[in-house]
Amino acid sequence: MNPFSLKGKIALVTGASYGIGMSIAKAYAQAGAKIVFNDIKPELVEKGIEEYKASGFDVKGYVCDVTDEAQVNAMVAQIEKEVGVIDILVNNAGIIKRIPAVDMTAAEFRQVIDVDLNGPFIVSKAVAPGMIKKKAGKIINICSMMSELGRETVAAYASAKGGLKMLTRNLASEWGEFNIQVNGLGPGYIATPQTAPLRTPGHPFNEFIIAKTPAARWGTPEDLQGPAVFLASSASDFVNGHILYVDGGILAYIGKQPK
Repeated sequence: MNPFSLKGKIALVTGASYGIGMSIAKAYAQAGAKIVFNDIKPELVEKGIEEYKASGFDVKGYVCDVTDEAQVNAMVAQIEKEVGVIDILVNNAGIIKRIPAVDMTAAEFRQVIDVDLNGPFIVSKAVAPGMIKKKAGKIINICSMMSELGRETVAAYASAKGGLKMLTRNLASEWGEFNIQVNGLGPGYIATPQTAPLRTPGHPFNEFIIAKTPAARWGTPEDLQGPAVFLASSASDFVNGHILYVDGGILAYIGKQPK
């Protein structure tokens, strides 16, 4: 028996047309799960499906705004009709606005909260009835080191991710009796196309991250795959309300002493 197998499971990964979400979805597919995903724009869904197919994965993609409760409910109903009841949900869809707090408008702040915190609540609530009915389910929220730390220009993002940490713990508390495990996955600084400009040798931010990370490197999307599979599998059936940080040790480390 393989406790990490996802054979026969249906996994919804939100915002998984690229990046970390796609990496997690591919890991689930390799572990045996059937993958469904969404994105807010049709062109992103189409591009995502093409990338999955090129990698040999058969997936279904849906256009849906995770902040729109009616759209989410309709998507989940469609998935249940076309594919089956969702066994695993990864709340990956998110945005960030790097704006100093004094310059950020309330509308910009609300938008980040809406996508990064309200979105996971809306999607989790939509899939929960199916999980409750069969008394089994896994929900993984993509948290962040900003669930624990502060940094300049990310007041809205850190507020949302801190809230997502507590939403994770509260949903775990409410739904644990139905054999639903709700946990968080907290990536550290990950090498993606979006962070490529910051990772050039000699760039101050690149040097800062390497100095702050005991592993002395950026993470990769592949570093998140094993932990994500663990949280989605029966290997984590008694793990609930936990945030698993995959950060190379940053949160444990005060940093190097200046020379």
